[in-house]
Amino acid sequence: MIDGAVTRGRRSFARRAVGAQSPLWRLDGVLLVAVAALCVIGTLLVWSSTRTWAPGATGLVKKHVLNLLIGTGLFVVTTAIDHRAMRAYAPLVYLLSIIGLILVITPLGATINGSHSWILLGGGFAVQPSEFAKLGLTLMLAMLLAQPADSGERPRNLDVVIALVVATLTIGLVMAQPDLGTALVLGVIVVGALVISGVRKRWITLLGLAAGAGVFAVFAFQMLEPYQVARFTAFVDPGVDPRGVGYNSTQSLIAIGSGQVFGKGLFEGGQTTGRFVPEQHTDFIFTVAGEEFGFLGSVTIVLLLGVVLLRGLKIARRCDDRFGTLAAGTIVCWFAFQTFINIGMTIGIMPITGLPLPFVSYGGTATFANLIAVGLLQSIRIREQSFT
Repeated sequence: MIDGAVTRGRRSFARRAVGAQSPLWRLDGVLLVAVAALCVIGTLLVWSSTRTWAPGATGLVKKHVLNLLIGTGLFVVTTAIDHRAMRAYAPLVYLLSIIGLILVITPLGATINGSHSWILLGGGFAVQPSEFAKLGLTLMLAMLLAQPADSGERPRNLDVVIALVVATLTIGLVMAQPDLGTALVLGVIVVGALVISGVRKRWITLLGLAAGAGVFAVFAFQMLEPYQVARFTAFVDPGVDPRGVGYNSTQSLIAIGSGQVFGKGLFEGGQTTGRFVPEQHTDFIFTVAGEEFGFLGSVTIVLLLGVVLLRGLKIARRCDDRFGTLAAGTIVCWFAFQTFINIGMTIGIMPITGLPLPFVSYGGTATFANLIAVGLLQSIRIREQSFT
């Protein structure tokens, strides 16, 4: 009798899990496939770019796969949480991100590749709080700017001021590291949230003037680190010092160009095997794709990233609550800008910044943040009954 009841209960649970009304059927399958494909491609590129020098033949690729598995777990958990419940926890997430950024500038912080942005955990693992700061700021801005809009009004001036204060604190702590690339991404997140929320145009104008004044002050008072100045110098004139400040840009273009249309084949790239381009498994991973997969492979990556952005926009547009719309739209702004900057710097149309390519580059914290963000998109998607 009891066994029969247990059996029926299991069958009932299975039907709810995979039945027609199951949330699984409301997942955005196209978004899921695109992200999975990018992760698989990224794993192959990380393997190719590290196999000749990483500890053991597959040292870093194993760690990358572990990061993806952890990130997938975080994605599942985030998808399972109602995004409307996250609205209540936005201040907590934001506060934790601020605490992480503060810890970085204490003796607990560590410097990697010229940026004091890390906290070492031991065992070869480290965390970069600025990646989680993107999530914290996204949720906090969505909460602050969605509140008045729920009643059909634009955000009040006070709401905008509070949002800007919150954003300034996050960006200021990131600039203290200094991490100019992440600060730029955070700036785009702020602008994206304000535009999507429907603030008056004068706020966008004032923000643009403030940004211009900030850029002027940074250069006028020499607030950049020497390596950051060198990156801008190389961008303006890549031939100024091809063996020095212009080395990365020059070698990046050589690697991508050498792949031509079809590429040299996985593990067959001479530039990649010889490690002529620094940081090919992280910031410059697109050069590995260009050399080994060629123009067609590179375009495939760009198209897959475009699919992620388009599906994110569709989720934002179809969402019927303002918090979900703001969160989804801001995530799209974050991914779009970071993708443009990363690929742009490898092909010489943007200055070099330490920004990884979403879902493709090696990296633990960035992988976790990206997959949590996709989980938030899926959470919004499956809970909108009107979404078709």
